[in-house]
Amino acid sequence: MHDISILSIIFTAALALICLFLIVAPFFKWDTFIQLSSKDQDIAATKEALLTTLNEIEFEYKMDKISHADYKNLKRQYEIEVAKIMKEEDQFVDTSVDKDLMAEVEKEIEEQMKNYAKKKGEGK
Repeated sequence: MHDISILSIIFTAALALICLFLIVAPFFKWDTFIQLSSKDQDIAATKEALLTTLNEIEFEYKMDKISHADYKNLKRQYEIEVAKIMKEEDQFVDTSVDKDLMAEVEKEIEEQMKNYAKKKGEGK
C-alpha cells in the first residue's frame, strides 16, 4: 500500500509539471526563424505613422482646412521621409536575402516558364 502512494505522488507531480508546461509554453517564442528586431519594428511603425499623416493631410486639404501651398509643402516633406524609410527597408531586404537562394529561385522560374512555353506550343 505504501508503494501505491509513492507511485501516485510521482504520477501527480508529473501530471502537474505537464500541465504547467502547457500553460506557460505559449508565453515563450519557440520559432527563432521569424524574429523582427526592434529596429525593424520601429521603422515599420514610423512608416505607418508617416503614411497615416499623409492621408490626414490630404483629407484636410480636400476639406479646405489647409491652403494649397501648405498642403504641397507638408506633402513633399512627408513623402521625402517615407522615401528615406523605404530605402532603408530596401537595403535591409537586399542584405538579408541569400543571393544563392535567389539565383536558384530565378533559375527554377525560368525552367518553369520554358516548360510552360513548350506545353503551350504543343497545344496549338
